[in-house]
Amino acid sequence: MMRVLRYHGWKWRAITQLVLGRQAAALSLFESMLQEFPNDTYALASKAHLQARHGRRRDALQTMRLLLEVDPDSGRNWFNYGFLLEELDDFGQAEAAFRRATQLSPQLDRAWYGLGLVLIRLERFDEAVLALKKNTQLQPMSPYGWYQLARVHVDRHEPEEARKIIRHLRKFEPKVAAQLERETGLFVPPAG
Repeated sequence: MMRVLRYHGWKWRAITQLVLGRQAAALSLFESMLQEFPNDTYALASKAHLQARHGRRRDALQTMRLLLEVDPDSGRNWFNYGFLLEELDDFGQAEAAFRRATQLSPQLDRAWYGLGLVLIRLERFDEAVLALKKNTQLQPMSPYGWYQLARVHVDRHEPEEARKIIRHLRKFEPKVAAQLERETGLFVPPAG
């Protein structure tokens, strides 16, 4: 009983520190939690998040590895791991992490987007198109996947596919559509 109370005390104090903007104090509390509860997924995920937020990406990566040992079946954890790997330009490992995330959580749109970005960096455009199309199916009103998908079509010398996306974006994100026109040099006449 005392152990459970101690755990919840640390957790609520850490949350309070985060609300107050005292991230270093919160990180210290999460580390204290992990001394007694080394396999606690909440503390591990929180610690990794704070480490990454403070630019300690390699430390965050190590913490994420520990988290994945404890909780290997969480698509969200694999996504966060892939995100860190991508930030560290480890695109091969990031691809594997994003693929694992999409296997475990096929509805996790951010994992499909991350996979698409990594595949773009690896210049595997055909595969990137598939990942980005899945992202846009899951998040049809988000311009990010559409934007990247249009850019890939331009890189693949498929200007008409990019124009279709620009027309589509004009319906709900006209500024992004205009940005794509400027960046790609594609002229897309107004509909009608």
